Amino acid sequence: MTVLLVVLGAAVGAPLRHATDRIVQARHSTGLPWGTFAVNVAGSFVLGLVVGAGASPEVTALVGTGFCGALTTYSTFALETVTLGERRRRGAAVANAAGSVVLGLAAAGTGLLLGALV
Repeated sequence: MTVLLVVLGAAVGAPLRHATDRIVQARHSTGLPWGTFAVNVAGSFVLGLVVGAGASPEVTALVGTGFCGALTTYSTFALETVTLGERRRRGAAVANAAGSVVLGLAAAGTGLLLGALV
């Protein structure tokens, strides 16, 4: 049953990540990976909510593991950051890496706090 819940969550999270990335990137011509940044911060917040609320193992599998796991992407974040550096946009690479980590942690912490209030 848990595997099915993870698959169902991922079936929603993965296409949403792709669509969000395309929509966000189409609105920004800076060359920065704003789409990946947006889904990673949003996914961190949702995961914080789930954990903070003390969700059941089933909800955690569906939303936390499946949905958030497919919505967020460390590999794309890493590749885009390295690519910025290779293109001699080192300041942008550092800002992307630091911003993603700091805002991702802040989003997760905010989600934890809000989840605990529910």
